[in-house]
Amino acid sequence: MDRTNISSGTPWEPIVGYSRAVRIGNHVCVAGTTATDIDGKIVGAGNAYAQAVQAIKNIESALQKAGASLKDVVRTRTYVTNIADWEAVGKAHGQFFHDIRPVATLIAVSAFVAPEMLVEIEADAIIADHQKE
Repeated sequence: MDRTNISSGTPWEPIVGYSRAVRIGNHVCVAGTTATDIDGKIVGAGNAYAQAVQAIKNIESALQKAGASLKDVVRTRTYVTNIADWEAVGKAHGQFFHDIRPVATLIAVSAFVAPEMLVEIEADAIIADHQKE
């Protein structure tokens, strides 16, 4: 099967050696995604809900580049630095995935690479109507 690496264009992808997303066949994996805008600046400083919304929008963008959509998501993994933010982050997740209902995991971690980052989300998608690109 063909492999397609999807980049978000950040300067650290080639340095660290990762892709924003990878598509093999009808399966798309999206790397841990934070609340950054197109300039790499963090959106929603101090607001876990706003960061979760932005992270999911970034995931949606990566999925679209891979020929998928949020409807194809079958699993999400959400990481927060403060477990007390679970409801706010869960609310954002529910707004995007209410009817899709992927399996989901939420885990508290000690920190991310930047202290203002509160949320990071990964997603796996399976494109139901597989078409080779």
